[in-house]
Amino acid sequence: MMKRIVQFGLLVLLLAHGTCPFFLRGEDGNPFVSDNPFQIKNRIDEILVESLRRKNMEPAPLCRDEIFVRRVYLDVIGTLPTAQEVLAFLEDTGTDKRSRLINTLLERDEFADYWAMKWSDLLRVKAEFPVNLWPNGAVTYYRWIHQSIRSNKPYNQFVRELLTTDGSNFREGASNFYRAVTARDPETLAETVAQTFLGYQTASWPEAKQKELTVFFSRIGYKETAQWKEEIVFWTHQPLDSQDVVFPDGTKGTVLPDQDPRQVFTDWLVSPDNSAFHRAIANRIWYWLFGYGLVDPDHIRDDQPPVHPELLDYLSRELAEAGYDLKHLSRLILNSAAYQQSSLSRKDTGTEVVWFASYPIRRLEAEVLQDALSQVFNVPVSYQSEVPEPFTNIPARYRTISLPDTSVTNTFLETFGRTTRDTGLETDRNNNITESQQLFLLNSTEVNTWIQKFVANRRINGQVFNGQRSSDRRQLLDDIWLTILSRRPTQAELNLVAEEFRDRTGNQEQTLQDLVWALLNSREFLCKH
Repeated sequence: MMKRIVQFGLLVLLLAHGTCPFFLRGEDGNPFVSDNPFQIKNRIDEILVESLRRKNMEPAPLCRDEIFVRRVYLDVIGTLPTAQEVLAFLEDTGTDKRSRLINTLLERDEFADYWAMKWSDLLRVKAEFPVNLWPNGAVTYYRWIHQSIRSNKPYNQFVRELLTTDGSNFREGASNFYRAVTARDPETLAETVAQTFLGYQTASWPEAKQKELTVFFSRIGYKETAQWKEEIVFWTHQPLDSQDVVFPDGTKGTVLPDQDPRQVFTDWLVSPDNSAFHRAIANRIWYWLFGYGLVDPDHIRDDQPPVHPELLDYLSRELAEAGYDLKHLSRLILNSAAYQQSSLSRKDTGTEVVWFASYPIRRLEAEVLQDALSQVFNVPVSYQSEVPEPFTNIPARYRTISLPDTSVTNTFLETFGRTTRDTGLETDRNNNITESQQLFLLNSTEVNTWIQKFVANRRINGQVFNGQRSSDRRQLLDDIWLTILSRRPTQAELNLVAEEFRDRTGNQEQTLQDLVWALLNSREFLCKH
């Protein structure tokens, strides 16, 4: 492989610049620059444009269709589009094709898989240390989350069940919420609830306010059964020391002796009048679709206002008025010009992404990247667990985004920053590009074997390039680009490839392998853009 790096260094350098939106600006045939100006599509865009205008900023133009199709597949279902799916979208002449594609993706099975992964990160679905749900509990919890998303359960109902459900961790999936913590004392449970559903970090609160919240979770009990690792979560029915309680917003309430304090707290939390509840989840959905929140989803506080306050207010109201339908909110955002902007901003000051004046570029999540490699090269993925327990032998048909438990893992996922699910924080996931990741993609024998088979399967009459007709060669290159980058090659890229093959006529198969290897290592493949 080191020989390949030296031998193919020029092409790698050029492809790294020629297939990455970080570098392309204003070149002929640039797939990242669209002729379509930013056009207001809904209220989101009206608010964004007005807010940017006050900052003397303009939104980026809309992205091209080939960029949009890859982006929306990855953001909605965590899955690369196939070459056939890309071509079908590009050949569709309907003016509403983006909206129709969004609706289709929101109903695909992979939507529930991918968003259950996101929610499982937030809700700490993990069998082993330090959460210790144990495999049966983790799988039961995950299945409840997955089914809730698949059925589009209203968010207020989803949260109510998490906070008030009692029962066996093996039969009542939502009961695992109070088990998926590092400690089961009322203080930790209260901190977890505030962090998960309001984005509050209560450690910074005054001690008196912390105690006011803790009291709602001071009557939760745990009981083992005769079945191994089964546990019952229940309300102890022990009355509070005082019926008078105070909610996090300062309002006062009452918990009668025959009332479960969790029910009283949940009634306050999911009330249509509690804007903090709506705002937290609206901001999180925005974060999951853009990679950045309008405000930090892990630490919402009064002294850190959203970058576009009016926009978060609107999304919050829209969600409540739509009956807490999270798909409705996602659809609204996805159909906006704000989401469909180019990743190349009008200016290059480095602040456009912060203000959402362009689409934010970020690396694929570890699970999504592994599934993308598996799809591109048609290879299965294997996993293992350090602790041999039930459910650790995962069939090859499972995609990585559908794994219920992060205790089941592999070296690739560890290398590429998969979340540990220890904290429930978004920052628990590391999507930075590191040296160890680059070394894996550059030098892995496994990756090299995949590439060799990929090229071998694309021979025509025993030839991979020079012996083919020009139309066959173009079809071959289109297929490679569509499969890996979800677009056709530009003319500049075609010229570069033709030049490289003329210079290396003696080993065309190795040259084509190096081409695939270069595309695979490009930031365009590794990133959402």
